[in-house]
Amino acid sequence: MRAPLTAALLLFLTLAPPARAQSASTLTIAAAADLQPVLPRILPAFEKQSGLRTSVTYGSTGSLTAQILNGAPFDIFLAADAANPQRIASAHLSDSPPTVYAYGTLVLWQPNSHPLCAPLTLDCLRSPALQRLAVANPQTAPYGRAAAQTIAALGLTNQIAPHLVTAENIAQAAAFADTGNAQLALISRTLAVSPALAARGSFIEVPTTAYSPLQQTAIILFNSARVQDSRRFLDYLLSPAVQSQLPALGLIPELSVSSTAGSPAPTAPAQK
Repeated sequence: MRAPLTAALLLFLTLAPPARAQSASTLTIAAAADLQPVLPRILPAFEKQSGLRTSVTYGSTGSLTAQILNGAPFDIFLAADAANPQRIASAHLSDSPPTVYAYGTLVLWQPNSHPLCAPLTLDCLRSPALQRLAVANPQTAPYGRAAAQTIAALGLTNQIAPHLVTAENIAQAAAFADTGNAQLALISRTLAVSPALAARGSFIEVPTTAYSPLQQTAIILFNSARVQDSRRFLDYLLSPAVQSQLPALGLIPELSVSSTAGSPAPTAPAQK
């Protein structure tokens, strides 16, 4: 039986309501679930400087892509990979090519209230005591796919398969571990450093060589009535003012990667 959910976790489990008719001054954003702690930190300044309001619907990248391909009326899509925005572009549903604005990092997170092992290392995934590992659905969530790749890279696919607790998206995977429904979770760094989880758990970063790059990618949608406003928002995401905030929010800025072209993408130091 799953443990009851706390009010603090509603942020992670409750997705925004389905898109509905918005006023002309509202920009509708579809966003991958790893951005739930990120967008509330950067949207207020955009709204203030642009005079626009924003409405965000969170979900797994794959699920949101399916909605968009079926005509969901969003203005801009912030995915956790580049492949799904490219599917949208290939279907001629985008106003411009996909744009990478940041890179994500996969981490292994453990709650303080019921730690599986100390210190926390990737070897914890080999522990016979591990009975429940929370991951996002690899079919629809890029972080879930990265988790599956990591488990395979460690040679643990068969060993861990019976112990996987699969969530709809990465935010729900984090909630499973936080509520005791899983002992560990492979989640995004954005969630791990959020105030809600940083106070209740610890994490280590998974080496980026274990999984495909998590390219946080934006794409402006062709059926948007606010294409120019969407471009303003994309410019805002790529601005030095926002890019400089991303490391503290758990993302690797695109500007820092671009400035080190030809070198491996940098990773921020792990926090515990």
